[in-house]
Amino acid sequence: MEDEQPILVALATYNEIENLPSLVDAIHAELPQADVLVVDDNSPDGTGKWCEEFASSHPWFSHLPRAGKLGLGTALAAALQHAVERGYWAVITLDSDWSHPPEKLPELLAAAETADIVIGSRYCPGGSIEGWPKRRRIASRMINSLTRVLVGIPLSDCSGNYRLYTTQLLKQLDWDQLHAEGYAYLEEILWHLQRVGARFAEVPITFAERRAGQSKINLGEVIGAGRTLVRLAFRRLV
Repeated sequence: MEDEQPILVALATYNEIENLPSLVDAIHAELPQADVLVVDDNSPDGTGKWCEEFASSHPWFSHLPRAGKLGLGTALAAALQHAVERGYWAVITLDSDWSHPPEKLPELLAAAETADIVIGSRYCPGGSIEGWPKRRRIASRMINSLTRVLVGIPLSDCSGNYRLYTTQLLKQLDWDQLHAEGYAYLEEILWHLQRVGARFAEVPITFAERRAGQSKINLGEVIGAGRTLVRLAFRRLV
């Protein structure tokens, strides 16, 4: 990977005005050569307005507004396709609530020297989680175990959004085959990428509870992830 190859860092947002400005500054400090894109689902807290104002004076920053709260999966799909269409070499996604440490961005980029997809992992050796209650840890471990067993993805962390994707591989996806709209999209796209020959790598991170605002994870998202894994398991057997 050469320094001059264009990189995009993408954030999906809904009501993140308390976190986004400082996080965007931190991302730019770590990867000043990268562009930053925010896909915002018409946040009523002013996130979109801030993005428009910030974009007007920062050429490396752009804003993709959407009509409403359409789900993390479709927001990530929009960001990844944006990166492909605009000729970026790679796109990095991370949560917009400070859960993912921006200081790890250079390590993800370095790992892409020998991998197509790099995961910022909570569960590989050296990774950890801070601030989660026991029930959330159990649910996350369960989803990741099911992903490995049912879907056959050989990764310790299949449900996190801190990832680098090379667009050369994304170009090979049939986007119409990805159906999950919420957090289950994170497992689904790994399955499709594995089927087109992705080389995976993991970089350990410390995942921290969000700094401000409310989590979007709920029981419905966990159930949705389970249903997606069952659907992919059946497809794997066909």
